[in-house]
Amino acid sequence: MPDHIKKQLQAEIHVLEHELAHELPAEIKKAASLGDLSENAEYHMAKQRQVFVNARLGQLKKRMAELSLVNLANIPRDMAAFGSTIVIYDSTKDEEIIYRLVTSEESDVTKGLISTTSPIGRSLVGKKVGDVATVITPNGKRELEILKITTIHDEAEAAEKDK
Repeated sequence: MPDHIKKQLQAEIHVLEHELAHELPAEIKKAASLGDLSENAEYHMAKQRQVFVNARLGQLKKRMAELSLVNLANIPRDMAAFGSTIVIYDSTKDEEIIYRLVTSEESDVTKGLISTTSPIGRSLVGKKVGDVATVITPNGKRELEILKITTIHDEAEAAEKDK
């Protein structure tokens, strides 16, 4: 897992754990002291926030566990996979596009960062140079021809040579 994603998730977990352990109990206690709980909006809002924070913490911890299972040694060296930069020809738009396959936390279509779980990302994973990936988008079917792939391993080797 990329370190910046791990740090980002850990930071959000830390903030939410602090809110759950310190801020929300104080809010709930203060709201409860105002009297009748059946019509106490502050109390109900704090309790709803508590449920949301608990759910979000569960999601973040699950995602951290999933990402920690990513073993870079298992990422293929000869086909598109997580971390690959892919040059494609989109025959629908008659243009070359460069995508990088990233985690869902890093995705930003405007920068060419495509999640491996997105429709385009899923269609590209496992493809080799010369393959054509067909993807169904809201705008219709697109055919993406793989022109070049630079895997995460290729990039690591290039960085080593530059040292």
